[in-house]
Amino acid sequence: MASGDFTRINSNIAAMNSLNSLRNINTKLGVHQMRLATGKRINEAAEDPAGLTIATKFRYRSSGLGVALDNIGDAKNLLAVAEGGLAKINDILIVMRDKTLQAASDALGSAERDAIKAQLDSYAKQIDNIVDETKWNNNQLLDGMATFKSYDDLGAEVTGVMTFQTGADSNEITTFTLKEFDATGAELFDGKHDSTSLGVDSLDVSIHGTPGDYSDPDPLNHTPGTGATGALETLDAAIAKVSKSLSSIGALSARLTFKEETLSVARVNTEAAFNRIMNADMASEQLEATKLQILQQTATAMLAQANMAPQSVLSLFR
Repeated sequence: MASGDFTRINSNIAAMNSLNSLRNINTKLGVHQMRLATGKRINEAAEDPAGLTIATKFRYRSSGLGVALDNIGDAKNLLAVAEGGLAKINDILIVMRDKTLQAASDALGSAERDAIKAQLDSYAKQIDNIVDETKWNNNQLLDGMATFKSYDDLGAEVTGVMTFQTGADSNEITTFTLKEFDATGAELFDGKHDSTSLGVDSLDVSIHGTPGDYSDPDPLNHTPGTGATGALETLDAAIAKVSKSLSSIGALSARLTFKEETLSVARVNTEAAFNRIMNADMASEQLEATKLQILQQTATAMLAQANMAPQSVLSLFR
């Protein structure tokens, strides 16, 4: 910095130095005042280009995690709706089994079995009614989920599969289906829970009947029973299918809960990293602003003194 020479009045170097200092102080004070006004440490890219780039990544990551958490909440609500419908179907099937078990005894006559038959048919219609009413956004959940579509590894369309976006990245998805498959991957149950698919739409309890032959492990080779005894076997199979679907829903809901807890922690940590880079330390900024305000006043005073200094030359003309 050049030193001033008060005997040369055409250029007041001391005043220019004071003015430059005042301008620098005003610029710095303006930055800190902006940070105090906005709460942000970086208000324009020039202040910290690298920090802004890193903070932007943290910002959209945190925002994405928040949306993923909302998606998980929606998925759990959807599963709760399906679970509620299945639980009620399961309750109805248990009542139907009790009635069928009653009809399997020869202590009842044909008239009593006909009455039970009518009651079972009514219960079957109620199962269909529950299937029709168990919906999410107008999509049926217990009728094979035909409106839900996904794609396999080869890009082929697959129906009956729900896909939930449960992460901030495109590949972080969770799929779910109520279909059942055997060890070879062949479909055993298409995910439908109406009375026809469960086989309980027209149970015959008019006679005691005989049990079926289930000695062959291949379900295609099973010989169904007859009468009320065969109806009991059908109901046992239907209850097993519904129970398996309930188990699948419960397992996925538990997985989503763990995922939700993990994402919640990740979001907090990501937000903390963003906050440390992007947001201002208000106490530190206020401290700096106070210091600069004092320097602003002293620089202004020194500028005024530097402007007055050349007047001493006038004493040479007295």
